[in-house]
Amino acid sequence: MYSWDELIEECRNCTRCDLCKTRTNVVVGRGSISAVLMLIGEGPGRQEDEQGLPFVGAAGKLLDSLLNALRIKEDMYYIANIVKCRPPSNRVPREEEAQKCLPYLRTQVRLINPKIIVCLGATAIKYIIDKDAKITQIRGQWFKKQQFWIMPTFHPAALLRDESKKTYMWEDFKKVRQKLDEILNA
Repeated sequence: MYSWDELIEECRNCTRCDLCKTRTNVVVGRGSISAVLMLIGEGPGRQEDEQGLPFVGAAGKLLDSLLNALRIKEDMYYIANIVKCRPPSNRVPREEEAQKCLPYLRTQVRLINPKIIVCLGATAIKYIIDKDAKITQIRGQWFKKQQFWIMPTFHPAALLRDESKKTYMWEDFKKVRQKLDEILNA
């Protein structure tokens, strides 16, 4: 059982996989550690690796705009990734890399204890919902696992490549906002 500070220290000193050899910074997360909503992506990109924070590049700015538009304030959410170190050339994390890092994410979820988890993209869906799930088939649907409401949706980077996905992600996040309101007003 880690405390929050012990988890951060453990992540910063991690050498469980080869991603530690090429990282600039370990990217643990950002946001409120008492958040109702947790957003989980794939892994850090170049800017995230440089700054040590998730979702600070173009995809992060898009995500922040979406959260702001729906009045989801910073004290309501926490953002993390499946892996804490940048995969070379922003490739998808390998299975063994994700498996080595998942205990850290599980600890984050346990410590934060959110009510809602949003899986941003196929990699998050694979490790949180179902390894065989297809994002185009399950996005926008609620899943209940243990005490968590889980919503799969597109990764914001996918919207930068294909603007037609914006409407779908907006609809998914409107459902997230509605569920947030239900929980906060219960």
